[in-house]
Amino acid sequence: MKPRSPAQDTAPPLPVDAKTTLAALQDAARDSALPAPTRELLLQAHQALAQSLADCEAERARYRTLFDAVPDPVSIIAWDGTVLDLNKAGMNAYRRAREEIVGQPIETLNPDLPQDHMVPVWETLNRGDTYVVEVTNMRGDGTRFPVEVHTAGLTFDGRKAMVAVARDLSSRHTAELRYRELMEAIDRGIVVQDAELQITYANVAAMKILGVGEDELVNDAMRGEQWLVMDEHGRQLASDRYPSARALQSGRIIESTVVGLYHRQRQQLMWLSVTAVPQFPAGGDKPQQVLSLFSDITALKRDSTLFDRAQSMAHIGGWEWEVTPDRLYLTEEAQRILGHRPAPDTIEGMLDCLRVDDRDRLRAALGQAISFGRNLDLEVQGHRADGRTFWARVIGEAEAGDPLHSRLTGTLQDVTERKHDEETLRVQARSDPLTGLLNRDAVLAELESRLDDPLRSQLAVLYVDLDRFKVVNDVLGHAAGDRLLASAARRIQRAIGNEGLIARFGGDEFLILCDTGSDPSRPERLADAILEIFGDSFRLDGEEFSITASIGIAQAPLDGVRSQQLIQSADVAMYDSKRRGRNGWQTFTPELAEQQLHRLQLETHLRRAVNNEEFHLVYQPQIDMRTGDVVAAEALIRWRNHSLGEIRPDKFIDHAETTGDIVGIGDWVLNEACRQMREWQDSGLNIPRVAVNVSYRQFLGEDLASTVAAVLAEYGLPGHALELEFTERVLIEDAPDTLRTFAALRQLGVILTIDDFGEGYSALNYLRRLPIHGLKLSQLFVQGVPDNQSDVAVCQAVTGIARSLGLALVAEGVETGQHRDFLLQLGVHVGQGFLFAPGMTPEELRERYPTVGMA
Repeated sequence: MKPRSPAQDTAPPLPVDAKTTLAALQDAARDSALPAPTRELLLQAHQALAQSLADCEAERARYRTLFDAVPDPVSIIAWDGTVLDLNKAGMNAYRRAREEIVGQPIETLNPDLPQDHMVPVWETLNRGDTYVVEVTNMRGDGTRFPVEVHTAGLTFDGRKAMVAVARDLSSRHTAELRYRELMEAIDRGIVVQDAELQITYANVAAMKILGVGEDELVNDAMRGEQWLVMDEHGRQLASDRYPSARALQSGRIIESTVVGLYHRQRQQLMWLSVTAVPQFPAGGDKPQQVLSLFSDITALKRDSTLFDRAQSMAHIGGWEWEVTPDRLYLTEEAQRILGHRPAPDTIEGMLDCLRVDDRDRLRAALGQAISFGRNLDLEVQGHRADGRTFWARVIGEAEAGDPLHSRLTGTLQDVTERKHDEETLRVQARSDPLTGLLNRDAVLAELESRLDDPLRSQLAVLYVDLDRFKVVNDVLGHAAGDRLLASAARRIQRAIGNEGLIARFGGDEFLILCDTGSDPSRPERLADAILEIFGDSFRLDGEEFSITASIGIAQAPLDGVRSQQLIQSADVAMYDSKRRGRNGWQTFTPELAEQQLHRLQLETHLRRAVNNEEFHLVYQPQIDMRTGDVVAAEALIRWRNHSLGEIRPDKFIDHAETTGDIVGIGDWVLNEACRQMREWQDSGLNIPRVAVNVSYRQFLGEDLASTVAAVLAEYGLPGHALELEFTERVLIEDAPDTLRTFAALRQLGVILTIDDFGEGYSALNYLRRLPIHGLKLSQLFVQGVPDNQSDVAVCQAVTGIARSLGLALVAEGVETGQHRDFLLQLGVHVGQGFLFAPGMTPEELRERYPTVGMA
């Protein structure tokens, strides 16, 4: 009997019990043999119980609705660490069904927890505090992701329990990494100091500007006795007047302060423009550290006597505006920044050089400066007379001693280059370097933004996966594969045009966002355009390749209202398109979601099948159709799952090929078939050999010859007692490795056969070179003889190929006497099929052929 989980122990009485009780109370209340007061009391009890049950059910529904509405994974955990409940966000995050988690210890989600990990949790919760920890959680597929878990105590179904909320930290870690990369890449010096002004970080640019050597500690290099610090007028600064000290004291940003640094030993003077930014801890009211951003302006200070030249070097121009007569004065550098000749001589003339939005912003800031004496500092964008765009920082203030604010003076700094650098960095951060398309992070951000905007939330996602790309990539190498991906990206861009946003989502997968509000048929039309443009072959290094695409389509809000859900729906639809034969598109449907769930369940059970001893083999004999003798027995796998029952091979073999589980399953089949062969020989049932199917994944993923040699040695079998059947797919894999593996297997004496020949690739060039012993004629063609002329022609062709190459030939799917007679006339002597026997257990085979091979 399956043990009850803690969640089951707290379940309410079954509805049938409550209904029975209510009916009994109602019947008793109607019993005229009872006194009237008693019947009235029973009627009141009936009403009270009915109301209580309704309230209970409403409360439970409200709990579940609120529980599942929380966007982060939330778990209810028993005091001993057993999971009692899990919300929908948790099931999505962990990619597991609720039943796989509820009733299990918390280690199921956090496999890396140390022993006695619950002790600090209990201690914290018993104090009435919340326990916070960063751990690594595991999804159902084995992948890990970092989370921050907040755990609090609560009473659940009358028992002491805990509630744990997990917040995914993956995005935060990525953002921290990018921030660090930006700090190192920027060409301005950056120094971080703690509250004691000790340097805790300095970037490469800071070390270079300050002259700190690679082997030198920055705090040692910046000791106070080695430096003289001055203000912009050459006066020595006290340490509490340094920009960093002032920022820590005031808690405010100290901007663009000119500081002189004189190194006594090197007798070298440099001038820096420093901006100090205080940084506060979470929840704190005092800075815990200060970040200083600085540039070397030594050259500017050296030429300070030549004011215009200094302005030009710094790209800073001066301006002065006399308000009442509206007279504007611009220095030469300010005129160069605006790029208009003749230069504007009124404030409106300068405003006309700007974009409309920035024109209005600057006009409003000037108005505030005139009316209230406020300073202005803003960045604006404009166009020069030649059409080029510029960015400028405008700083201004009322002239000192002017109570009417009738004169404003300020600077105009050209920040175009910085803006372009920022835009370049922004584009690089959002772009895939190989294709130039948006990258995964950028398209996810764009998708979330559109879904949050009611005016743009009617959209579709097209998930595009390239078919057969891996084959080309493996054959020609990654460099050629990269060129193929870039070429495919250009084709997709031509197909989509301006109707969608395109991103490389990863590997050979692309994501396309398109609006559906104005054109509901746009997703299907764009999918057709992509398939059409992929109809032409690709040419690489003189070779021609046919690459097609499988496309899945999901639409918001019908198929998802959040990015992850919508992309997952499109991904499911794409895989269904690929399953249907590739080179097509498929829209998402609820039925596909159900199928995906079933596939996940199948995958979970399949991975445990070998360890749970759920597989067994049956054996179908191969018969000499002339004499009726058994010449071999093919091992066929069967799966009987404890939960799903008997599952046909065609339902799980392809799935195991896709997931890679076929390698472990294939090893088990090889071992079990050889063990059974040994048992038959020991009992005197001398079947000449046993045939085992080998997946192409086994062929590629391991040293097959060594594995086979070890199994033969373990059971003391000669090589000719084993026949390995390969699909035609191995014929297109790497030829040198294929030849070496086949040669090694043949050296062991193993019989080598190509299964279902003529059904797949039929690579005759490779077939001629491989050291194989025979072919198996596919039942796909045997079923149609002798009436179907196409099948007759294929059988004749395969027979001719086998005869000309000196290969043995076995026909599969022999089910009627007509099949047998046709094959014998054709010269095919060995057959396998229901006409002779189905797949049988070892005991059934012994009973049916008790004298096989016996003297």
